[in-house]
Amino acid sequence: MKRLCTAVVALLLAQTAFAAAKIEHWVSPSGARVYFVESRVLPILDVQIDFAAGSMFDPATKSGVAALTRATLDNGAGKLDETAIAEQLADIGASLGGGADTDRASVSLRTLSAKDKRDPALAILTSVVQQPRFDAAVFEREKARTIAGLKEAMTRPDSIAGKAFWAAMYPNHPYGKQATPESVTAIGRDDLAAFHTRYYTAANASITLVGDLSRAEAEQIAETIAAGLPKGEKAALPAPPTPPKAGLTKVAHPASQAHVYLGLPAIERGNPDFFPLLVGNYTLGGGGFVSRLMKEIRDKRGYAYSVYSYFAPLKQSGPFQIGLQTKRSQAQDAIKVARSILEDFVKNGPTAEELAAAKANLVGSFPLRLDSNKKLLDNAAVIGFYGLPLDYLDQYQAKVQAVTAEDIKRAFARHVRLDQLVTVTVAAD
Repeated sequence: MKRLCTAVVALLLAQTAFAAAKIEHWVSPSGARVYFVESRVLPILDVQIDFAAGSMFDPATKSGVAALTRATLDNGAGKLDETAIAEQLADIGASLGGGADTDRASVSLRTLSAKDKRDPALAILTSVVQQPRFDAAVFEREKARTIAGLKEAMTRPDSIAGKAFWAAMYPNHPYGKQATPESVTAIGRDDLAAFHTRYYTAANASITLVGDLSRAEAEQIAETIAAGLPKGEKAALPAPPTPPKAGLTKVAHPASQAHVYLGLPAIERGNPDFFPLLVGNYTLGGGGFVSRLMKEIRDKRGYAYSVYSYFAPLKQSGPFQIGLQTKRSQAQDAIKVARSILEDFVKNGPTAEELAAAKANLVGSFPLRLDSNKKLLDNAAVIGFYGLPLDYLDQYQAKVQAVTAEDIKRAFARHVRLDQLVTVTVAAD
């Protein structure tokens, strides 16, 4: 009975969050795009500021500037050093978060919504994005830590495979360029300051607020954040990725398990084919133990403990990827099976039963993606940064339900071109 009551409460919370996910949008007077979800369920405010300042904007000869800028950002700002920031956040029960990926750099704040807690927390957040100090000692420490991390990653087969895979998929695009110990060594403190000045601007910012807040309060907070940033301009995107040449990249390594990746650049955020690809991929390799890849490669042949596939849409064409680990001696056989399964799926699509099961899972699990302020923040921030429709969450389940088997076949044929499929192995015989 206790478990049943817990489940009912969780479902009610999920439904409440889902019903409350109305996203309001405006542009602040200073030029930042703002997205707001009012949620009064808990006395909490979550704020996230996204800048188009990910690794795709790294200077050509200094890969790693974006990540190092973000890593150093909240370790001293304005009149506060990193110790003072940490102590003041602890005193008011607030926390900073965020990070940097290929497309964006994010700074997030979680605080209680009571004014005596909210205001000092927001003051710290504002100082961090507007006035980072990039103290020399902190910069050198973070730089050394980054270099040490990169050197350690160069010993791990999974990291080696990931870097080689992206380089093979994007040979002439910033997505394929990776930070190295050498590229980070060449970075100076002035590079971070210049990168911040160029990309951490109001015109290049998307501000998302979710929680116990009124629209008027949200407008005031967003403008306070944006007003202290340089006005700037939106970051210019590079030319779209060109299709890679299909082929095998084989990297030697003494590990006993081979790491295998297959894939290609496939789809950008906002592409109308996303939902057919999402639903289809559940059957192919996204549905865990019910997926075809898992059944054929793990269950029938025992080649791998786990195998998966997914689409990762980005600002420009993000990857479709199949991944697995297997014995060194079985790697080539596992690749042949994976390719065969993929080829059959691209040609024939899912069965009626597979399609129904995929829809049921994706629709049924969707409310759980919105059952907390943090999850609402994550979803609303993606919608804002990538310019997706404001009713994206409202339409999600209906769009999944509307997908047909023919939609899936057409979408896979357009975006999963087998003649462009790259394969990377590390530690395979």
